[in-house]
Amino acid sequence: MESNTVSNDAEDAGASGDGRSGADRPVSLSDEAALDAFVADADAALVEFYTDGCGICASMEPVIGNVARGVETDLAVGLVNPRDDPPLVERFDVRSVPLFVLFVDGEPVARRAEGFIPGEDLAAWVDEHAA
Repeated sequence: MESNTVSNDAEDAGASGDGRSGADRPVSLSDEAALDAFVADADAALVEFYTDGCGICASMEPVIGNVARGVETDLAVGLVNPRDDPPLVERFDVRSVPLFVLFVDGEPVARRAEGFIPGEDLAAWVDEHAA
């Protein structure tokens, strides 16, 4: 059953061939269980909480993929729509999207909810908090 909670992109996430767990594009996470499994499997993970129809959220997807390749940390990136699993809204206090939560060793260590964030700024933020 658990294999249905993470899209096939999750299998590709570790298959980039360069030894990094980050994929060329973020892994789509379907619910809280998929999110928990994703962050537990990564030393560091950047997760974007988004909603369908959010233009800024959609524009951040390729940015976070590039961030994963450009940071010092071996970084996995994922996307989750908290409207698909309402307990996530309360658990992560989602007030606006996109919300970026950085996990290290399975625990949230930093969060940002400032709209569009340029890739260089996001990469610097990840490096600062994942070190």
